[in-house]
Amino acid sequence: MNHNDALVVFSGGQDSTTCLFWAKREFQKVYALSFLYGQKHAQEVELARAIAQKADVEFDVMDVSFIGKLGHNSLTDQNMLMDNEKPENGVPNTFVPGRNLFFLSIAAVYARERGINHLVTGVSQTDFSGYPDCRDAFIKSLNVTLNLAMETQFVIHTPLMWVDKAQTWALADKLGVLELVRNETMTCYNGIPGDGCGHCPACKLRREGLEKYLQTRQNGKL
Repeated sequence: MNHNDALVVFSGGQDSTTCLFWAKREFQKVYALSFLYGQKHAQEVELARAIAQKADVEFDVMDVSFIGKLGHNSLTDQNMLMDNEKPENGVPNTFVPGRNLFFLSIAAVYARERGINHLVTGVSQTDFSGYPDCRDAFIKSLNVTLNLAMETQFVIHTPLMWVDKAQTWALADKLGVLELVRNETMTCYNGIPGDGCGHCPACKLRREGLEKYLQTRQNGKL
């Protein structure tokens, strides 16, 4: 195992792009792995490829489109309208069951074959939108399971686990990539790069965080 290498689970969105540049700061060599999981807006993978090229990291894509066929959710089902708010009971229909479980498990196999034991993901419990597979308990549990499953000492890094969106923007700024993250990533559930559609849940969260960060930066508080 090369203890100075890391693999980033990379979607080309705000969070994973911030994590990609965080990993470049923290590790000697960084790899990025994206997934085609049947998402409506597969364009995100091409944006991810372009960002990885700019960041000078090795990039790969895995086709795991079976994930989108396992259940019904508004990110993979063309006929399902997206929840604009988190339901009072249960998770929003933008939740793709098993997505992070599969992504991290596949990433671990991919990493093991390349002698990499550091995995990086942009999940956050602070802004987890009701998705159970973005919680710290899940990541810690999966980390133990992957180590047991493959007799490898993986370490899953979650730089954004306990920070909100304003702090995520602050980290991107500190890493020198705020404008790249703002203009070249895609977080929007409606598939619009940059600032996005402005009204889907992902865009609202992203915009509110940016406005809060820019205001606090202007006031010298962050």
